Amino acid sequence: MPARPRTLSEFESKRRLAAAGVPTVPERLAATPEEAAAAAAALGFPVVVKLCGPAIAHKTERGLVRLDVPDAAAVRAAAAELLAAARAEDGPVDILVSAMVRGRRELIAGGTRDPTFGPCVMVGIGGIFAEALHDVVFRLAPLEPADAAEMLEDLEHPAWLDALRGEPPVDRARLAALLVALGDLMAADASIVSIDVNPLVVAGGEPIAVDALVEIATG
Repeated sequence: MPARPRTLSEFESKRRLAAAGVPTVPERLAATPEEAAAAAAALGFPVVVKLCGPAIAHKTERGLVRLDVPDAAAVRAAAAELLAAARAEDGPVDILVSAMVRGRRELIAGGTRDPTFGPCVMVGIGGIFAEALHDVVFRLAPLEPADAAEMLEDLEHPAWLDALRGEPPVDRARLAALLVALGDLMAADASIVSIDVNPLVVAGGEPIAVDALVEIATG
């Protein structure tokens, strides 16, 4: 029986993506509420505070995310609450402190390793519209820049990337470069089973990964 894939923690997942050229939110890992407060002060308030560990995949559903935390005292309180909420099955956990990235539009992106076709890259419309629209596009990896640009045009709702309600258009060149980076990573590292970047927040027109999980093979 093949070994089950292992999911890296959010922090380790985003470190891999950042090293590959994927824009990720500035963040720091902390072991205690005091360390979390110091990390937040270094990043600048407000921040996002999360419980982080390899066994924690669905943080929002469990209430393990605190958004818009305004100051050091609130960070210490949030960190203490999150550490107290950890379960035995969560294994080792830390506090992840991230810069608060604001954007009204969200995308999803990632990669998967198809048993027939091999590594693939995906991009789509995310946020509250993801389940309603099911607007995603796949391509085989690695990608050329032209392939990535074509993926964006092949979305059913490409106008989602245009200027919208006073917000600038998504920087398509940066988004295409991000997809190329995902494809290069999937093609170069055969141990990666899947990459899930959700959400990919559009802030000032620039896409940035604020949450991500990478699954790797263990056998």
